Amino acid sequence: MTEVIEPAIETVTIDVVLSALADPVRLTLVRALDAAGDWTCGSDVLRDTGVAIGKSTLSHHIKVLRQAGLIRTRVDGIRRLVTLRNDEVEQRFPGLLAMLREQDPARAPASTA
Repeated sequence: MTEVIEPAIETVTIDVVLSALADPVRLTLVRALDAAGDWTCGSDVLRDTGVAIGKSTLSHHIKVLRQAGLIRTRVDGIRRLVTLRNDEVEQRFPGLLAMLREQDPARAPASTA
């Protein structure tokens, strides 16, 4: 299995991370990867999010997130598996992923009003 090169976490800047997360599809993808917790196919992780995009658009979003240092990509045959760089992102930007989890509408508790 081959890994695709991503930037060293110490070279990643917050402006690049925030720019990558500013796109709603990429933000949804990061949250879905966080919930998945392990290597998964990018198109599989979006299945339950309600986001429907083409393969080339998904590839673009994955590339942007990888270049921003948020995800890691591994080639497994013809599949590209992705995972969130949880520990590294937490080390570089403490609390960022926790904040994304807290603000995730999909994880919000049901209202009992």
